[in-house]
Amino acid sequence: MTAQREWYEKDYYKILGVSDTATAKEITKAYRKLARESHPDANPGNDAAENRFKDVSAAYDVVGDDAKRKEYDEVRRLGAAGGFGPGGFGGGGGGGGQPGGFNFNVGSEGLGDLLGGMFGRGGRGRGASAGAGPQRGDDLEASLTLEFADAAHGLTTALHLTSDAQCSTCNGSGARPGTSPRTCSQCGGRGVVDDNQGFFSFSTPCRVCQGRGVVIDSPCSTCRGGGVERRPREVNVRLPAGVADGQRIRLKGRGGPGRNGGPAGDLLVECHVHPHALFGRDGVNLTIHVPITFAEAALGGEIEVPTLDGQRVTLRIKHGTQTGSRHRVKGKGIETAKHTGDLIVTVDVQVPHSLTDEQREAIEALAAATTVSPRSHLFQSPREA
Repeated sequence: MTAQREWYEKDYYKILGVSDTATAKEITKAYRKLARESHPDANPGNDAAENRFKDVSAAYDVVGDDAKRKEYDEVRRLGAAGGFGPGGFGGGGGGGGQPGGFNFNVGSEGLGDLLGGMFGRGGRGRGASAGAGPQRGDDLEASLTLEFADAAHGLTTALHLTSDAQCSTCNGSGARPGTSPRTCSQCGGRGVVDDNQGFFSFSTPCRVCQGRGVVIDSPCSTCRGGGVERRPREVNVRLPAGVADGQRIRLKGRGGPGRNGGPAGDLLVECHVHPHALFGRDGVNLTIHVPITFAEAALGGEIEVPTLDGQRVTLRIKHGTQTGSRHRVKGKGIETAKHTGDLIVTVDVQVPHSLTDEQREAIEALAAATTVSPRSHLFQSPREA
């Protein structure tokens, strides 16, 4: 179990504004909304918004992951059943409110160890996170700015990061090339030693190997035995068609390196999409406003409409078309693995700012031939209407 002390103190569902029975889709939707509102790029210099963004991201990192969410729910259920709270075990009334119960007031460094010992899984709180066997690497975050067309069509690109990575000299072993780490004789390679206290069994990091389970007699000169070095690296990213502004793409195993043979973390790429001069988006549908003349609206006809891929399609306008009306061109939206969107065309009737003499005469003739006012209904009595 990889529980953190924050799991007992923070209600991640409340932070995201959803119930603990919310579906994965509801959680993702809530996260994206809050992340857009509180993102530092949208709130420059606003420390409160930045802190809010961090809280929302931390909450989604747990309850947005199925495996972590199950652990989180189980830990909080056990905490509620056993009377665990932010201040320790049992609050003021002892374990589960029973006389003679326990009221351990453990600090931030000891809560994970104590709970790990109780459930027989070894200490995995902050005090033991550096050891006790393989450790998963940290999740890293990066941002990527895309052009509208690239987000719609999808692309493969490269991200240039400077982050912790597996040491290129020792391949993460921490030992000088030509040598190998040896198993710690004190803990037998477990990284922890047990201290049985009757009903409880406390596990603490081994002091000899510092919780790693191995001893390095000849440390690598590059990483000094840590197995990790900070260096620039390039990560290839394949973005599917239809990536939305603010969407986060998770790249499995491309994050921080694992410790003691543990798996690497994930890389979370947040996408920022530039707006397009002509097109907008509504899900997988593309939208565009197209101006038409009064004659085209009144008489009908065919007009040409641009598409995102640079081609043109012909759209038939019916006579009497009104400004602001929407027309659908099938299959000319965003094409994803599951859906193909349409192009939604909104027509706007344009009124000329100046007229030639011939145009004026034609419009005056139309006005003279118009016998019904479009405003006549405004002056009818309610009964007549």
